[in-house]
Amino acid sequence: MDIDAWLWWLIGAAVLGIALVITTMPELGMLAVGAIAAAVVSGAFDGGAVAQVVVFTVVSTALIAVVRPIAKRQRADRPRHATGVDALKGRQAVVLERVDGSGGRIKLAGEVWSARALDSGHAYEVGQEVDVVEIEGATAIVM
Repeated sequence: MDIDAWLWWLIGAAVLGIALVITTMPELGMLAVGAIAAAVVSGAFDGGAVAQVVVFTVVSTALIAVVRPIAKRQRADRPRHATGVDALKGRQAVVLERVDGSGGRIKLAGEVWSARALDSGHAYEVGQEVDVVEIEGATAIVM
């Protein structure tokens, strides 16, 4: 049984598509599209081997050259969302027990936290609002 060239290109595209899913390398998807374009040249237009390789190379290279910088720029422009303790930095809290350089308690994001004043010579009284500047373990550093 003789398999046509277009079928080989489609098999190659499928293999590249599977590799894309496994590795999450978008370049493999662009190569798969190039293989599909080569399959079209082979099957629909009866193009020779040279035409198929040229179409594969041109389409794959064009996609990588155009799509990759756009994707990179989109990834860089995306706002980063802080999570965990990083999301608590910069938030305001209310003093529940006097906070000074040696300790105290605050209510931060609906939870009670141990806290310590950033400036050990400064104290914050009950009911005062403070800003969280750092989280060290289970202790919020406030000012």
